Amino acid sequence: MHEPEAQPIAVDYSTLPERVAPEDTIATQESQHAPDPTMGRDTETEFMLRNAG
Repeated sequence: MHEPEAQPIAVDYSTLPERVAPEDTIATQESQHAPDPTMGRDTETEFMLRNAG
């Protein structure tokens, strides 16, 4: 009817994993520049005009 829950497997942290060489951690893919979030607009002026009573 009701099966007992399986016990989680204990992880052994007594040994460290293999060391990773720094040259293996450097990205090999060229990055791209992020687009301009304001798209060239003056957001400060727009904010002032929207909120000026």
